[in-house]
Amino acid sequence: MSSDMDRTMLLGVEGIKKTILHGGIGELPRIITGTKVTFHFRTQLCDTERTVVDDSKVVGMPMEVVIGNMFKLEIWETLLSSMRIGEVAEFWCDVTHTGLYPLVAKSLRRIAEGKDPVDWHIHTCGMANMFAYHTLGYDDLDQLQKEPQPLYFVLELVQVQQPSEYDRETWALNDEERLKAVPVLHGQGNKLYKLGGYQEAASKYKEAIVCIKNIQHKEKAWEAPWLKLEKMGNMLTLNYCQCLLRLEEYYEVIEHTSDIINQHPGEMKAFYLRGKANMEVWNETEARADFERVLDLDPGMKKAVKKELAVLNMRMEEKNMEDKLKYKGMF
Repeated sequence: MSSDMDRTMLLGVEGIKKTILHGGIGELPRIITGTKVTFHFRTQLCDTERTVVDDSKVVGMPMEVVIGNMFKLEIWETLLSSMRIGEVAEFWCDVTHTGLYPLVAKSLRRIAEGKDPVDWHIHTCGMANMFAYHTLGYDDLDQLQKEPQPLYFVLELVQVQQPSEYDRETWALNDEERLKAVPVLHGQGNKLYKLGGYQEAASKYKEAIVCIKNIQHKEKAWEAPWLKLEKMGNMLTLNYCQCLLRLEEYYEVIEHTSDIINQHPGEMKAFYLRGKANMEVWNETEARADFERVLDLDPGMKKAVKKELAVLNMRMEEKNMEDKLKYKGMF
């Protein structure tokens, strides 16, 4: 048998060629649903330069994936399960296995840049979003999206942990576990908010919202199970907006509350929070309209609204005085 045949093993899967670059140690690890696999990856085009598309070593962070719950490329499960610890292998994968790579790479890059992997506040289902936007925000990924092509993945298997050996993060949970995680995260968020940890509370609420969105997009829109999740999601989003108000992220509050109001025009708390945010950014007319709507929906809010309007009036008077002085100085 030629040494090339020794080096190149077909995994019994159509459209994959494997070349071991550096042998690993021990037996093939046991990889089952729930196993957490840590590995480095480098993605390269099949051009003469072998252009590098992504490289986790450049980012400085290995990839962690929980088997059986891939928001990642399913083909990576197959590739990794053929490797030993410490092994470095190159896999050539044809187009049937690489079509989703641009979408996966987008979320990996966003995570590396410290952003949210998904634009979670958009109300339509995730896949619909991706195709609604003609751009992924990265030129090279847009190119790959337009012209799917075979890719090389160079993988290095760093660690394999069984489910009992690590704490599972929420994205690694199944739907039933996600639903159970929501009230826990909600409670943690409330506690942190009361203690003045607004940034930390916001991230708990956001994690709970992501759990809900992940389950919700599998349900039929506007039917009972979907509506129940929508209600939970809206409540958490409004809590999240309260944190954002404290963090002075007023435009983001306006964006999220408007999203809710467009879908659910009877949501009083959304008008109230949007009114407060509009007030902070000097949108006087909009703030007054929002507070009016609050009173229409819940006359019991009269006292709270009166207080907000008193603050608004005072602020507008101060601003008018300042403006007068400014113009006076100009002439």
